[in-house]
Parts: sequence; C-alpha cells; structure tokens
Amino acid sequence: MAHRSGIVQLVIDVPGGDHDEELTFWEGALGQPLPNRERFPEFSGDLLPNGMGLLVQRLGDGPARVHFDIHASDVAAEVSRLEGLGAESVARHDFWTVMRDPAGLIFCVVVDQQLDDTNSHLWE
Repeated sequence: MAHRSGIVQLVIDVPGGDHDEELTFWEGALGQPLPNRERFPEFSGDLLPNGMGLLVQRLGDGPARVHFDIHASDVAAEVSRLEGLGAESVARHDFWTVMRDPAGLIFCVVVDQQLDDTNSHLWE
C-alpha cells in the first residue's frame, strides 16, 4: 500500500532517576524548553529550529540510549516494509511500534498524517 515515512525525531531514552537532570541538560544545550507532553507524560520535547523533533523519554528500566522515530502515514505498511528489510517488531502500542534493526538497535515507527515531500519518502 502506498504510504509516506521519514525520520522525523530523535529520542533520548533515560532511566527515571536520571530523567530530570538529562532534560535540564538538553534544554540548556539547545537554549529552548522541551515541554512535557500531556497525552504521554513520559515524553518531553519539541521541534528544533531545523524541523527535527527531539524527545527526552523517561524509561521504566533499561540503560540510557538514543533512538530514531520513523514517522509513517500507515504504521502497519511501514512495519511490514521494514520487516521485509530485516527488522523485527518488539512491541506494538496504539500509536507506534517498537522495532529492532538487523544490528539489534531499537527504533520506533510512529503514526503521522502530516508527512509531506519535505520530510518523508513516498513508498508505492
């Protein structure tokens, strides 16, 4: 099925005990606030001046890491496409799917209906 996808944001995953200090650091480093997301309180973030999004995510457990979010107009189609390239699904949520690439790195595919020619690729 034809759909759009593109890497739209970077997510810094941080264990709960380190989250506030990490968030303060990145707000200072970027010179802008990274507001809490009301709908998903474990995320704080915003668009950067270059149009890329940055989120700081409070983890329940696990080590600090960084991952990309691929936004897609059709998550199921994008997940299927990426599985065909060797990725595997790790967990499905209402609005995103956590995946692992062939090297074992985690990334997410997130629903996004606002994609266009400037920030995504059309897959047919």
